[in-house]
Amino acid sequence: MASEPTQVKVPADVPQASVDSFMKNYMTITRETGRLMLYAGDQKVEHLNDDFFGEGISSDDSSPEHLFRVADKARIGVFATQLGLIARYGRDYPGVPYLVKLNSKTNIVKTSQRDPISPRWFGVREVADFHKNSGLRIMGVGYTIYLGSEYESTMLLEAAQTVYEAHLRGYLTVLWIYPRGKAVKDEKDPHLIAGAAGVAACLGSDFVKVNYPKKEGVNPAEALKEAVLAAGRTKLVCAGGESDDARLFLQKLHDQIHVAGAAGNATGRNVHQKPLQEAIRMCNAIYAVTVEDRTVEEAYGIYTG
Repeated sequence: MASEPTQVKVPADVPQASVDSFMKNYMTITRETGRLMLYAGDQKVEHLNDDFFGEGISSDDSSPEHLFRVADKARIGVFATQLGLIARYGRDYPGVPYLVKLNSKTNIVKTSQRDPISPRWFGVREVADFHKNSGLRIMGVGYTIYLGSEYESTMLLEAAQTVYEAHLRGYLTVLWIYPRGKAVKDEKDPHLIAGAAGVAACLGSDFVKVNYPKKEGVNPAEALKEAVLAAGRTKLVCAGGESDDARLFLQKLHDQIHVAGAAGNATGRNVHQKPLQEAIRMCNAIYAVTVEDRTVEEAYGIYTG
């Protein structure tokens, strides 16, 4: 059974002239449920080719177009990737709802060498121009903050400006917030992740993407409850992480939503590293759990076909 339609709480920084656009974008990417199935395709910068070529990864994934083929054929809420990829492939896939990732960095420079920083590549104005000129379905923008980095002030400033500028134009915002840097002792600490979720609320974001917490002796879904509460009206989703057993992954998503109270998920590798038809089925299974309130068994049946 699908979850009930959501009542949209429009932020006060959305001007009256943009309210209809904001509501349309929100209802589109959450499929009128308030839950977000974000298909993440920004890792070609973040992880270079590590996630797209090698043992256990389908040869389909070696081409960037695989990301778009999946997004086009599968059931998703929104496909998040860089503007350049959307520019190169988007006109062949005009029906896909897109979220433009505004900043990215590679993984070559490690935290042990330098604390992470990821400045914006584009501003919201450039995204709005691209939206108008391309005619593609641009629904929102995303931005990553490495909380705890000595450069966090730069990223916090850009994130705040991004949220404000996006809302002025009726776009949705998703903030990726990962505690990372020499000052961060445990990136998966539940209390620290809850702090990151609270930062997203203070920045006014519509959604925040965080890592699933991990603490010895504590159920991670129970631990995530603190972050869900800290986020308030900013809805929280968890990063999908590395590829996992399909059924275990679907169970984890189910627990994040129905135990912790998360508002969806953001999944990349657990989808796109599979061959096209299998990736589509996995996407549809994730969608079934996230948006349609299907059981793990029902969703796994969708995946196995």
